[in-house]
Amino acid sequence: MPVLDREPPKDVDCGDGLPKLPLPALKDTLDMYLRCMKHLLTEEQFLKTQHTVKQFGEPGGVGELLQSKLVERREKMANWVYDYWLNDMYLSNRLALPVNSSPVMVFPQQNFKAPIDSLRFAAHLISGVLEYKTLLDARALPVDYARGQLAGTPLCMEQYYRLFTSYRLPGPERDTLVAQESSVMPEPEHIIVACKNQLFVLDVVINFRRLNERDLLTQLVKIAKMADNEEEQLPPIGLLTSDGRTEWAEARRVLMRESTNRDSLDMIERCMCLVCLDGGGGPELSDTTRAMCMLHGGGVAKNSGNRWYDKPMQFVIGADGSCGVVCEHSPFEGIVLVQCTEYLLKYMIGSPTKLVRAASVSELPAPRRLRWKCTPEVHRLLASSADKLQRLVRNLDMNVHKFCDYGKEFIKKQKMSPDAYIQLALQLAYYRCHRRPVSTYESASTRRFREGRVDNIRSATPEALAFVRAMTDGRLNTSESEKMELLRGAIAAQTKYTVLAITGMAIDNHLLGLREMARELKMETPEMFEDEAYLVSNQFILSTSQVPTAVEMFCCYGPVVPNGYGACYNPQSDYIIFSVSSFHESPQTCTAEFVKCLERGLLDMRALCNKCNCVSTPTKQRLEKHTQTETKGQSRTQQRPPESSKYQQTLPQILVQMPDQTKVETQTQTSSSQLYKVSQCQGK
Repeated sequence: MPVLDREPPKDVDCGDGLPKLPLPALKDTLDMYLRCMKHLLTEEQFLKTQHTVKQFGEPGGVGELLQSKLVERREKMANWVYDYWLNDMYLSNRLALPVNSSPVMVFPQQNFKAPIDSLRFAAHLISGVLEYKTLLDARALPVDYARGQLAGTPLCMEQYYRLFTSYRLPGPERDTLVAQESSVMPEPEHIIVACKNQLFVLDVVINFRRLNERDLLTQLVKIAKMADNEEEQLPPIGLLTSDGRTEWAEARRVLMRESTNRDSLDMIERCMCLVCLDGGGGPELSDTTRAMCMLHGGGVAKNSGNRWYDKPMQFVIGADGSCGVVCEHSPFEGIVLVQCTEYLLKYMIGSPTKLVRAASVSELPAPRRLRWKCTPEVHRLLASSADKLQRLVRNLDMNVHKFCDYGKEFIKKQKMSPDAYIQLALQLAYYRCHRRPVSTYESASTRRFREGRVDNIRSATPEALAFVRAMTDGRLNTSESEKMELLRGAIAAQTKYTVLAITGMAIDNHLLGLREMARELKMETPEMFEDEAYLVSNQFILSTSQVPTAVEMFCCYGPVVPNGYGACYNPQSDYIIFSVSSFHESPQTCTAEFVKCLERGLLDMRALCNKCNCVSTPTKQRLEKHTQTETKGQSRTQQRPPESSKYQQTLPQILVQMPDQTKVETQTQTSSSQLYKVSQCQGK
């Protein structure tokens, strides 16, 4: 059976300089599918799957018919899988958006000493948004180029142009991604500001003039005062958007009966973005607490009603300094969110505010409160949405962990891909916790192609399983050199599959296309797609993503299945931020235990690399050991990221990492041997 040797076909570009997404050969995909699944199934299951796949791929059979139809589809469309993928990944998913679908970026902790400080931060951020949108409207954003594997290739930029011009409209069976069309004379642009569960229209262009930062602050001060008026407070309608998509579609239908509600919904759906002015989330401001507040708002009594989850970009500014952005994921991928937020935070550093004061007298028209006419049925729907959200808040088991013993520089010195290495560490952690391999999802960008989104890197390879077994099963008596060979083999397999995915030759999108083409042709569902193996292959118990940043912030999201983990990681030079999530209601998962196993595995992998390198180059290792002894307490601690309390100096507190910049704060670090002993005492 061929192992990861698929070649993407040559193709002409599609008018924008980018080629079309290739369509892999049917036999290659079926062979790869069997290879990916064999070690995840029982022998009996695999024999059945092997037979089913062979039938599907027979000459003149169903598979060849569907493949030929996909070839025709590819000829006609800019991207043959885009619509299938968008519907399957997002729009047909009926789960609630918070936690289940919408990722968040958590900014550095801010030190707001007075309420006006958070409004200044918001005004400064909105100014950055308007600058960025000017670039987007002029199509003046520089083209992205691929980094990492196959670096230097230009990437499709279409996702950027949906950041501030799209909206996810709920539907009873499938949502719609609505993209606004620009016109020669667009009506004045506006932002929706959420404050104390009330929604306000903030016009950012008045009389063809864009508001400056002082004007924005003046308007935000007015909004804060209006929100304090208890006599005019309306129910937290935003809670309805946190419900399941079918339930929210029904609630929206009920709201639309009243013209007042239709007008308010129209203003929200056409706005650029939301700015959510949150109250304090509580006394504890750890990274984990702030991550949870971004993901779900902390509950109905806190800030969960201060959202509108259908908008792609919701900027959250908390009175307690917890800030970030909530992203509706269907219009764009995480890297686009990162690029946008990094631009905004760097803008705020590059154009520091001069303690802008709100104008005491302003001729600007007052912001408008959105009005709602709420019938008893709407109140009932709100109560139901609030109850379900509270259950979701209680259910989320989140842990944001900074692994500070080493980062990607150590991994690079081993001549290994940092991403592949970390994926192996995640496989090792899961196996230590659960003693079995599971289907794993790692997103891989296909933006090298026109309208490209992502495909899946199947990280649970046979090579990964061989490695984690050798690391965890003492009965195998595997030598250190053999373990090292297994590690390098697993890294190589992971890297090869990554290249397949980013060049459009992985299996998940292809299998999806074959399945959806059968539905489109109103054929009976092929047996292969009802086979237990196919269900197992799409139950991504481990859902992972690398989201590296150049600014001190991190990304997180929830699991995609009830008994799974979400694992987002941000590798830096000498540390790695992991955001791991699971659900308390699952008796099979425990985030804290997973993080312990992850840390232990990373330390074990470093120890293995050091031992094997020591054997191969003893003189070099002795020299390095001597150097480390002389500089103990200095070399690693220079670059360890500061704790949130250490970088609260002036607004905004944002740390941008330049390529040659080092951090000079000294910190106490536990030795790796001590950490290993602690993890042994605490768990597996």
